[in-house]
Order: sequence, then structure tokens, then C-alpha cells
Amino acid sequence: MTPPEQSKLDWKDGVIPVSTQFNDPYFSMNDGLAETRHVFLAGNDLPARLRDGFHIAELGFGTGLNLLALCLLNPAQAIRFTSFEAFPLAAADIARALDHFPQARAIAEPFLQQWAAGQTTLTLGNVTAEIILGDARDTLALWQGKADAWFLDGFSPAKNPELWSPEILAQVGLHTAPKGTFATYTAAGHVRRGLADAGFIVERRAGHGRKRHMSTGVLA
Repeated sequence: MTPPEQSKLDWKDGVIPVSTQFNDPYFSMNDGLAETRHVFLAGNDLPARLRDGFHIAELGFGTGLNLLALCLLNPAQAIRFTSFEAFPLAAADIARALDHFPQARAIAEPFLQQWAAGQTTLTLGNVTAEIILGDARDTLALWQGKADAWFLDGFSPAKNPELWSPEILAQVGLHTAPKGTFATYTAAGHVRRGLADAGFIVERRAGHGRKRHMSTGVLA
């Protein structure tokens, strides 16, 4: 398999990585860790739902900030985490980005060491993470897993429409366990409709910071 192309970056204010492919930052300018906690953790009712074997899946691994936010919960249970990423970041760029979040950076060293060594299955305390590299339009349909909760965290639908297509969202539905959930920062109408068509009962909620709305849902 051809190795995936690494993401090309600009740095806003020297600290926030911006993808040059999609002209979009990797996390919110308004405290990305707080947004992760609001959207992906609270949006999926975590940690209340965590149990042994609970499986979280994610579209868009980026800097690994969502994974580290999960690890900061210090779950006592064995948790599985699968993330799909087409343009992986180099470990040095991830480290530079995470310097913006001292809490996450403080626990990131084991992740960074494994990532720098080329590992895509990562052991972080009780969390075992598998990063599936390649275009999710190809890799998601081949995946054998089913998630109890989804973090839908691709670049914005306006700039990365491929990751929010009806076909991708249908695959999200097919790869969700009974009563599984999703959360995402976007409330774009076509995304909510696509997720409803994929079998979710979709709810619009208050977003984080200046963002008025986000979306969550449960598999019907």
C-alpha cells in the first residue's frame, strides 16, 4: 500500500496548525480542548456511558487531541478507540500543536513516542487506539468494527465535503452498534439530513464558544 501523504501545514500565530489542503485549522481557535470536551465527550454522554470494551470511532485523527481528552478522563475500563485519517501529521508537528494545551501535552509523551516510531496501534493506559490511515471513502467500508460512539471531526463540510457525503454518513450508520451515538461540531443541514438518512435520531444542541449549534444523535 502506498504510504499516506502527510498533511501540509501553516501555523496561525505560531501555535495553531492549519491544513493547507483544506484551509482549515485542526482545532478551534476558541480553546480546542474545551470544545472537544463539550462536543465529543459531553455530546456522547461520556464518561457516564463508558464500560469495558466500549468502542469509540472517529473521522479525522488530526493532532490526537480528542484521543488525549478521552485519556484525561483516566477511564478505569478498557476502552477501544479507532480513528480514520487520510493525511497524518508528523509527531513533531503534533507535539508543537499540543504545546497549546498543557493538560493534554502533559500526558502525550507515550503517544508521541509510539507515533514517531511508526506505530498505528497505540496503548495509552486503559485506552487502546488504532489509527487507520487512508481515505475513509475506502477504509471505512472495509472496517469490521461497530462503534458505541462516534466523534465526527473532519474539516468543515464546506471545505472537506468528501468526509461528510451521504455515502460516508451511511457507512457511519452501518458501523454503529445498537443505541450507539454520534456527536459533531457542525450543524449543517445536509449533514444532519445525511445522518438522519443513515438511521440516527438527530438533535441540534448549543455549540461551544461562538458556535451557536452542534449536532448529536442516537441510532434509531
